Amino acid sequence: MKKTLFLIFSILLLIGCNTEKENNIHEYYGEALGTTYSVKYFSNEELQFEKSLDSILDDINSSMSTYITKSDISKINRGDTTVEVDDNFIKVFNASEKIFKESNGFFDPTVGVLVNAYGFGPGKALKAIDSVKLDSLRKLVGFDKIRIQSDKTIKKENPAIYIDFNAIAKGYTIDVIAEYLESQDVENYLVELGGELRAKGKNLDNDLEWIVGIDDPDQEEGEKRKLYAKLKLVNAAMATSGNYRKYRTDSLTGQKYVHTINPKTAKAEKSNILSASVIAENCMLADGYATAFMALGLERTKSTLEKLEGVEVYILYSTENGGMEIFQTPGFQENIVE
Repeated sequence: MKKTLFLIFSILLLIGCNTEKENNIHEYYGEALGTTYSVKYFSNEELQFEKSLDSILDDINSSMSTYITKSDISKINRGDTTVEVDDNFIKVFNASEKIFKESNGFFDPTVGVLVNAYGFGPGKALKAIDSVKLDSLRKLVGFDKIRIQSDKTIKKENPAIYIDFNAIAKGYTIDVIAEYLESQDVENYLVELGGELRAKGKNLDNDLEWIVGIDDPDQEEGEKRKLYAKLKLVNAAMATSGNYRKYRTDSLTGQKYVHTINPKTAKAEKSNILSASVIAENCMLADGYATAFMALGLERTKSTLEKLEGVEVYILYSTENGGMEIFQTPGFQENIVE
């Protein structure tokens, strides 16, 4: 479950506008993919950014939006075997397959049927879930049960398998926006979509690295925003997955926990990870890994990280006595600022 866990500094919170200043700052704010976005970049050129952004979003939505009935993914989910997927779909599919394998199946874009069954998603929850029903649903889960064929059509072992790239497509969208800016020779930018980020160069307003923050999960709704940490984001991307303000508390121990779905057992399990922030070379991978780590839990995440390169994490987790602790990799810690 994704939530906006970042606070971006040095920008004004404006919606649906573009501002330009004497030092060639360009700032755009608006709504896209069901959330808000902000883009800040420095350029001496007029890029027609809004037109390019609309084109990027239209292409990605028509390929992978489960909310658009005529999108490729919606047609595939309805059982259409004639759809030839585009490069956007293929790139996200391949990245999902990579993380699926690296996480031993805990990151799985076909898990939506289970999420809905337990009442954690947008679909209607089942009134009762027994072992027979779980066995039936589990047959529809498994990213290794689908593949892209040579003619770019999708082959599913079961026509009812439902694909949902929402846990990784937002990060991919940020990457496409960033790649467009770089194709226009923009060397300093910060792109944010729904709290996920990709940065390059510096904030030339102050000639310093881009500074972002991680929210405190304990703050109450409507309370003045509190940060748990601030960090530099230097030529990298960052995404957070978490059940922000959605955790439960054990009445006996006081320990906070969230429910996550184990795709391998089809069961809802308790997890003490409240949020996982990931820095990676691109936002698509950061997005996918953040989701995977929430499902893996703390100890399995630590084991998985030993096999990964270029991935840094900052995890907030609940202790048995109800406190909150931090696990972070050395590479992430190097970017923390006071």
